[in-house]
Amino acid sequence: MYKRRDFIKDTVIAGLGISLLPEMVFAKMPLFDYESLRPPLANRRFISKAVEKEIMEVSKKIKDKELVWLFNNCFPNTLDTTVFASIKDNKPDTYIITGDIDAMWLRDSSAQVWPYLPLMKNDKELEKMIAGVINRHAYYVLIDPYANAFFNDQERKGHNDETLMKPGVHERKWEVDSLCYVIRLAYGYWKQSFDKSCFDSTWLKAMKEIVATFKNQQRKNNNGSYNFKRVTNRPTDTAAGGGAGAPVNPIGLIASVFRPSDDGTVFPFLIPSNYFAVVSLRQLAEIVEKEYQDETFSSECLELASEVENALKEYAVINHKKAGEILAYEIDGFGSSYLIDDSNIPSLLSLPYLGAISVDNPLYMDTRKFLLTPGNHPYYAKGKVAEGITGPHVGRDMIWPMSIIMRGLTSNDDMEIKQCIDMLKKSHGGTGFMHEAFYKDDATKFTRKWFAWANTLFGEFIIKLSVERPHLLR
Repeated sequence: MYKRRDFIKDTVIAGLGISLLPEMVFAKMPLFDYESLRPPLANRRFISKAVEKEIMEVSKKIKDKELVWLFNNCFPNTLDTTVFASIKDNKPDTYIITGDIDAMWLRDSSAQVWPYLPLMKNDKELEKMIAGVINRHAYYVLIDPYANAFFNDQERKGHNDETLMKPGVHERKWEVDSLCYVIRLAYGYWKQSFDKSCFDSTWLKAMKEIVATFKNQQRKNNNGSYNFKRVTNRPTDTAAGGGAGAPVNPIGLIASVFRPSDDGTVFPFLIPSNYFAVVSLRQLAEIVEKEYQDETFSSECLELASEVENALKEYAVINHKKAGEILAYEIDGFGSSYLIDDSNIPSLLSLPYLGAISVDNPLYMDTRKFLLTPGNHPYYAKGKVAEGITGPHVGRDMIWPMSIIMRGLTSNDDMEIKQCIDMLKKSHGGTGFMHEAFYKDDATKFTRKWFAWANTLFGEFIIKLSVERPHLLR
């Protein structure tokens, strides 16, 4: 199926330069059976020497030829194919497409570059590129904090939806997690870089817009300022309740009309996104206090985080007759709850990954067991190729590799992690890349051939294993 080629050699040449490594280095590396599917060097959108070195070092630890081939294809995919870096107003400015859709999602772009953060210390150009993403995020938030995706061309208009569509907006689906991801990337960058240039007055203004939007969507007095309708044959692509989402009882949580999968919520109090908001608000408060000495705004962030956290403790836990106390996926504040999980991130499964809950927390462990047991909820599929979380976005028999990756990233069980690795190897359907979703019985039936976030997340998973559980790669 695949051609023989020493793609590790190509990786070293591309990233480090022939002059930096003697030929004998190549002679010590094994030849693998799979041809690199990365673009030719001249066609790559962004090249990072630190990333190329990381690929080489991690690849040495992987015994399985197919797995090392997948890692080499996937981990640099965001840099290879989606990055458009430039300078605007004397500041780094980076536009990142999601893959086969020419638009920049706040969520996706943040997650796509996240695994590269630890490598910035050895690559100033990589650091500058990621600073450009942070700058672009602030710019977009100030255009419209309710939009989830934007165009590079600010005069271009997206979907013809019945909502306040501004020039440059690709899609205006209100998703709490989109704004959380903006904070998450900035905080991760702030913690791992000495560069503070992106934390200027524009960024602070955008952060205040985020907090104001969160408060607006607590819907304490009315439905807030967001409304969305779309003419579509897919019910999950539009909002219920006349465009505002289903009714909620104002209990302190933040309403999210859409999920991270871009599907409409059944009940707007989306529990994983509210957990994510608690973490993000506290991270924002820390940056604001130390970089801006703005104690008023910092306190406002912390107070909102505590309010949301207290509401989660009081309302997010339900008593299931078989599973006991577990987290609901969505609630409305009136007593109704929806027991599923999203295959995208944030999900209930991903809460430890996002720093929202401990992996050994009994509530999380019982919730996890419920979610990963076939028959407990409608969006878990088990087939000939794999088993895992699905969803309404592309169908209940279509498993998302991201959910399998997240299962592995949040597991402490070697056997479970090994199972995740094996399923991911079977999921690419001969393409050498991760996809949005694949059919449970036939991985050659998949959606989105070019989905950079899933590829980069897979690389992040393998790197984590190479550090914490290298025996699983040997």
